[in-house]
Amino acid sequence: MSYTVVWFKRDLRVHDHAPLHHAAASGPVLCLYVIEPSLWAQSDTALQHYHFVQESLHDLAQALQRRGATLQVAVGEVVDVLARLHALTPFHTLVAHEETGNAHTYARDLAVGRWCRTQGVAWREWPQQGVVRRLRSRDDWHQHWQAFMHSSVVPAPAAGALQSRTLPWPPQPWPSGAALGLAAHDPPQRQRGGRKEGLHVLQEFLAERSQGYRGGISSPLTAPSACSRLSPYLALGCLGMREVVQATQRRQQQLKGSTEPGAAWQRKGLTAFMSRLHWHCHFIQKLESEPALEHHNLHRGYNGLREGEWNPAHFEALVAGRTGWPMVDACVAMLRETGWINFRMRAMLVSVASYPLWLHWRTVGEWLARQFLDYEPGIHWSQMQMQAGTTGINTTRVYNPIKQAQNHDPHGHFVRQWLPALRRVPDAWLLEPWRMPPDVQARCGVRVGHDIAVPLVELDTATRTAKARVHGLRAQPTVRAAQAAIVEKHGSRQFRDGGSPQARARARARNAAQHPQQQTLDF
Repeated sequence: MSYTVVWFKRDLRVHDHAPLHHAAASGPVLCLYVIEPSLWAQSDTALQHYHFVQESLHDLAQALQRRGATLQVAVGEVVDVLARLHALTPFHTLVAHEETGNAHTYARDLAVGRWCRTQGVAWREWPQQGVVRRLRSRDDWHQHWQAFMHSSVVPAPAAGALQSRTLPWPPQPWPSGAALGLAAHDPPQRQRGGRKEGLHVLQEFLAERSQGYRGGISSPLTAPSACSRLSPYLALGCLGMREVVQATQRRQQQLKGSTEPGAAWQRKGLTAFMSRLHWHCHFIQKLESEPALEHHNLHRGYNGLREGEWNPAHFEALVAGRTGWPMVDACVAMLRETGWINFRMRAMLVSVASYPLWLHWRTVGEWLARQFLDYEPGIHWSQMQMQAGTTGINTTRVYNPIKQAQNHDPHGHFVRQWLPALRRVPDAWLLEPWRMPPDVQARCGVRVGHDIAVPLVELDTATRTAKARVHGLRAQPTVRAAQAAIVEKHGSRQFRDGGSPQARARARARNAAQHPQQQTLDF
């Protein structure tokens, strides 16, 4: 008897899993995950991602076992695994979720499609969030998102309902991170993977922590508890976006008219959270519609802006947390230990890298992709380019790391937590410790240039120079002329229906440039 292969990728769950649901209704299934050496060799992967996947697969295996199936894990390239499997025990259908991943997974999925066509294997894919494949126009995108999020969640198969098939070869041991070429570092305080952990984080956020969401997500002191912390579970599909949206809406309904303490702040927090869930898919849609933005400037008029001026010393200092600006270096230290910082601090890191340090977004983005446990290619690369000023349509926003520290860590608690060398530095010198006189350095046991770094550049001067170069390029007629096509393809549609085409185009441009959510995406 033939069967269906359910190929799990970044959808490590059995709930709201349309491919699994439909495959189970048609007969025997083989539930497959492939550990791909070539995928883990990419420059945006890290050991923490691999361990998070492993933890999530353990949860998935248990969930499948309760439903009568055994998760099959193969090691190799996907086409090779499928070809070997089909040669030994032919299958008629391959099902999976659509994936908007990096360029490697895009090419891999194309190769899988070609193999299926040559073998006469039916391949069917389902969307798993509000991203629309082969989207014709952004004008209708919001309606697509709403329709998907309000449609029924697909039920998980019942206990013992799956007719399971297994691989026709002995189980293979999972390769170690070292065998896959992954660097040994795994942040000791990172979040753990799996649906059970994800559900716990979701329930905790909806029940309590959402109270601090508004006003709490900007500061690195409050953000670890105020943010939902759901982003890694959404990125790997331990939780489905539709599940999270509908769970949030149910909690909002529960809180309507509630007089319990903190209910009003919870309602405000969840309203803001829902907005950011919408923007989550908006950004991923950019990569879905234009995969090249992972590697190339979205606006080609910015080609050559930074490419020929790479400064390895600046990049090495950034990676080492030795820029000299305490807020920046503390964020790098926190990333190293936890795999997470809040979005405002992410934006500040990219801003510092892009403007005063004048580093190209691509190499910085590869490094940060490895640092972020919740790396989501569509959001990551869209935001890297927005912050670097190469989209051509968004307002340039430059973050001053000294001002960010004044606003979000006025007493230096965050900086002192992550930079032990600064713990004895007086408040008066904490934000600019390189200015400490020698006698002050001696009293607090800190040597500028040794225990703490001297800034790589003069901040104000370097920032002004960088902004002038970006703005000068933007002002060129040929660069300005190309903006309209980018807005048409990628801009948000937060305008009222009606009006002339010219008025609608102006509204699109305003929203693409100014909408605050595009600069403050936090989960």
